[in-house]
Amino acid sequence: MTQRELWNERYRERGTLWGAAPNVFVADRLGGLEPSRILDLGCGQGRNAIWMAQQGHTVTAVDVSDVATAQAAKIAEEAGVELEFIAADLNTWQPPEALFDVVLLAYMQAPPDTRQTLHAKVARALAVGGRVVVIAHHRENLDHGVGGPPMPEVLFDEDMLAADFAGLEVIENTRVLRHVDKEDVTGDAIDIVFIGRRVA
Repeated sequence: MTQRELWNERYRERGTLWGAAPNVFVADRLGGLEPSRILDLGCGQGRNAIWMAQQGHTVTAVDVSDVATAQAAKIAEEAGVELEFIAADLNTWQPPEALFDVVLLAYMQAPPDTRQTLHAKVARALAVGGRVVVIAHHRENLDHGVGGPPMPEVLFDEDMLAADFAGLEVIENTRVLRHVDKEDVTGDAIDIVFIGRRVA
């Protein structure tokens, strides 16, 4: 089964996976930003992309699941906001270079054999002065946090992100806690927030 088929099945069976509100770190780090060109990679059902469009940004949102992007487009239409959704394999899809003020990667589960190539592509997509914002499950979450994928190969730490984005100016590279309170899980998830800026 391909990645698209796996995620399509998940979105069909489970409805809204992460709610309608934006991620807490997305809202905190990108709230109040002047109108910008934003690329949201691995957008899922669009909760962050739609929120960013509501803030006045021009948003392109990409996900491997065509089921998720169709769901997201419907939610955006119902919310009365316009943005572009693209269903594409991020391993082969090429974003325009030097175009975006912000590239967001929120909880992208990129395996080691494709992660560095994807991150290099992200860095090239930034306009000068643009920022990449990575929000991800920290490696420590596997043993000390709640929720998140159980596969260590798709988790992140500070050294890994600093190395992947070595060509950018590091603005933030921080281990953070995110409180989770669901029916089956209560506690703190351990995440990481990385923000890097293209200076030239």
